[in-house]
Amino acid sequence: MRQHAGVATAAAAGAGLMYASMAFESKPLMANEVAPRDTTRGMLREVISKLNRIESAVANPKREGPGVDVVLGAQWGDEGKGKLVDMLSQQYDIIVRVAGGANAGHTIVCNGKKYKFHLVPSGVLNEEAVCVIGNGVVVHLPSLLAELETLKAVGVDCAGRVLISDRAHMVLDLHQEVDGLMENRRGRNKIGTTKKGIGPAYSSKMLRNGVRVGDLRYFDDFADKLRAQVQFYKDNYPDLELDPEAEIEKYRKLREQILPITVDSIEYLNKSYISGKKILVEGANATMLDIDFGTYPYVTSSNPSIGSICTGGGISPNRINGIIGIVKAYCTRVGEGPFPTELFDTVGHHLGSVGAEFGTTTGRPRRCGWLDIPQMKYSNLVNGFTDLNLTKLDVLTGLAEVKIGVAYWHKGVKLSGMPSNLQVLEESTVQYETLPGWSEDISKCRTFDELPENAQKFVLRVEALLGTHIKWIGVGQDRTDVIERAHPLQKVAAPVAV
Repeated sequence: MRQHAGVATAAAAGAGLMYASMAFESKPLMANEVAPRDTTRGMLREVISKLNRIESAVANPKREGPGVDVVLGAQWGDEGKGKLVDMLSQQYDIIVRVAGGANAGHTIVCNGKKYKFHLVPSGVLNEEAVCVIGNGVVVHLPSLLAELETLKAVGVDCAGRVLISDRAHMVLDLHQEVDGLMENRRGRNKIGTTKKGIGPAYSSKMLRNGVRVGDLRYFDDFADKLRAQVQFYKDNYPDLELDPEAEIEKYRKLREQILPITVDSIEYLNKSYISGKKILVEGANATMLDIDFGTYPYVTSSNPSIGSICTGGGISPNRINGIIGIVKAYCTRVGEGPFPTELFDTVGHHLGSVGAEFGTTTGRPRRCGWLDIPQMKYSNLVNGFTDLNLTKLDVLTGLAEVKIGVAYWHKGVKLSGMPSNLQVLEESTVQYETLPGWSEDISKCRTFDELPENAQKFVLRVEALLGTHIKWIGVGQDRTDVIERAHPLQKVAAPVAV
């Protein structure tokens, strides 16, 4: 659980004193000097004001005033990020995607109606919100326009409410072709890519020969860049059959629809923040699929962890308030790669069938397993979650007992963290705790006390093992099928003043 505000404030005071001793650029302090009292107190007020703003954001995400809150996947994806974003977005002015591409899939059920998202932020269901596709996203523009048309057909009018960063890199048709060729070349070592062109598009970005959305403003230059990319890939993949002129002509037509919604997202988001707008960042994929922190190489090609808020959104870290981690009451994974708690028995079948575990993007069945605490602790370490949303608790209903993976053991040694070496991870065994299950229908529960006793014990045990407050509990598919629990900080009468 998070520490009491008084303890946190004391820590902030220490941080403020250290800051005060280091921050005088115009006149460095000598060894025997101290900062003027008024200046030091002013710095302390600034530090504690920031702390109180963060704490109040955690305690009350419905607060008034500016700020940036973040929703991130804490496992291997498909945790239910879209549902919480949809629920919270009603309180925000701007919803932002900062990483990934059309390989991400979010499904939201609202009033019995199912909506599927790939590129458009899930928060678009809030008709008052503006949705921004940030510079860290790779965008296949034909797919984006098709998704907007699909949403319009089911009554969601996105006109004027979806903006694209001019710095976002484009996924071209050639990237999708190359993605399939690369996966086929891997043979038995395939990664399980969605073949949406995400990896090759990010590769082009890193090779510095990529094409960005803003390049459509200067079409002759755009056409030359696209031709060069096609030639680059043909040199490496002789079997690649693609006519660059046909794709150029396609984008000549598309740009009339794209350019009016293309913006300088860095300026737009930061001006919005300064003007007092509330911003919610919607994560895609998840921490264990992060190119740096995930189970490499069985990962995505971007950073769907906390760092992407800065690099993929152009948002300063000191503007981030709440960091919400989404975690299923069990685990799933799509594609290849290690999965320590994976189940191959009737329980695994129960989780997959009751939980409807099929990929939104690929339709592939997801691998299912027990909740993995070492993995979650690692994810928490990377992201610094202020709160958790435990989703799909209802899927565990009907099991005689439920298990929680609490430790990894490798050759008789208990591991202290998440190993970077996949062989070590695959050779490790999982230590489990077993708790009694429950059979009662929990889909109509709207308070924690309404849950069956064994379901409550499960939630509290997970919370204790992770040391992070579980604020929301998902008990069904619909956006209203959620229990919200008070944060301990809400019991604090008032912030401590200096």
